[in-house]
Amino acid sequence: MESIVFYPAPDRGHLISTVELAKLILSQNPSLTINIIVVNPPIKLGSTAPYIAAVSAAVPSIKFHHIPTVYMDPNSYPNSLAIMFDHFRLVNPHVADLLRSLSRDFTVRCLILDLFCFPVLEIASELNIPAYYFFTSGASCLSVFLHLPNLFETTSQNFNDLHTTFLNLPDFPPIPLSHMPDPVLFRNNPECLYFIECLATLKKSAGIIVNTFESLEPKAVKLLSSSSSSTKGFCIPDNPVPPVYCIGPLTTTTGQTDEIMHECMTWLDSQPSRSVVFLCFGSMGLLSKQQLQEIAFGLERSQQRFLWVVRNPPSENQSKDPMNQPDPDLDSVLPSGFLDRTRDQGLVVKSWVSQVTVLSHVSIRGFVTHCGWNSVLESILAGVPMVAWPLYAEQKLNKAFLVEELKLALPMNSEPESGGLVSAAEVEKRVRELMDSEEGDSVRKRVMMKKDEAMAALSHGGSSRVTLAKLAEAWTRY
Repeated sequence: MESIVFYPAPDRGHLISTVELAKLILSQNPSLTINIIVVNPPIKLGSTAPYIAAVSAAVPSIKFHHIPTVYMDPNSYPNSLAIMFDHFRLVNPHVADLLRSLSRDFTVRCLILDLFCFPVLEIASELNIPAYYFFTSGASCLSVFLHLPNLFETTSQNFNDLHTTFLNLPDFPPIPLSHMPDPVLFRNNPECLYFIECLATLKKSAGIIVNTFESLEPKAVKLLSSSSSSTKGFCIPDNPVPPVYCIGPLTTTTGQTDEIMHECMTWLDSQPSRSVVFLCFGSMGLLSKQQLQEIAFGLERSQQRFLWVVRNPPSENQSKDPMNQPDPDLDSVLPSGFLDRTRDQGLVVKSWVSQVTVLSHVSIRGFVTHCGWNSVLESILAGVPMVAWPLYAEQKLNKAFLVEELKLALPMNSEPESGGLVSAAEVEKRVRELMDSEEGDSVRKRVMMKKDEAMAALSHGGSSRVTLAKLAEAWTRY
């Protein structure tokens, strides 16, 4: 029997993307067995058990293998990133044992792993299994990530302090080094060194699978092409980029159906077509009480209909356990009287909703997003324009590309002296622009064009399907 083994990061977003890729591969290679390695970190990243059970029941060819839990003391680490990075090292012996066992039971055609899971590369090499990275963000972000190890070696200061020093890649907007991903902002932190080590292994893979489609990011795809002599060496000096396979957009096709979603859908059903702005900041996007109040005042003054997902402000333990947050007491975190005053204007929901379900509703006209790549792709597939408000990880990079290069979003900006706080006036301005202005209409038209291109890429004979066939051909050569 032939198999492909996946090793995703354990958070729900990465796991869902992995499963969607597995389903896509099975649609063209139905005789394969997909084995997915699941690790259980010592911090809460949102329960995946119901999702795994549903996938197992619906797709018997996908099998999940749970790695034994390794004891870690979260209190001995400075933050959740440091915990997660050390966790991948500590579980690696168990992952190696499973990979060896699977290699005895199957002909393993390849291992497809998440960027942070790189310690298993040595075992894959030992077993002569080609290893591919599944990069769950876009091609533009990948171009920057490939360049970061060299940038790290040639820079002595913390990126966090380099607000006027820019990364310049061909045909890309200049990006301040202070906008690099959170783990590399302070070079002496252990998580920075781990992240740079992760990125340095990208060039050692058999290929990189990217959750994007070629016409969404044509300049980045060209930059990553090893056959392009005009850009050769820009991403990895003196080294060719491994083959890059753009097989997206991959997003989840199902959403939750609980009481909260019933309330949301009932309310959306009662709103006029294309009249509501949706605000949601991801599973780890926590905003301060002051920021929540500025958003509330801005929404109220905008006079636009809104659906807003609110989570509790960060607690003292948030940096180590970002998902372990109770539902918010809306009366205590939002301005006094806000819920009563906006009762006919908007709906505030606690903690979480299904973005896919909400974005596809006919009443949604705009999306204020934290720029997580899954959210970006979901918005494009729904044909909904965005306001880009990055909060963590690579999201500032995504904002730069979405606003300046792809022109699929309007920017949400903070004043330099505000410490990152976005004012109510800025919220009001950007929401109004998105919902009712020529600039908002221009972004809306571009998003609709990209939606059509995305559907074409995924259709029979489309670029992403052709690329997936090339990927299957590549791993059968080993």
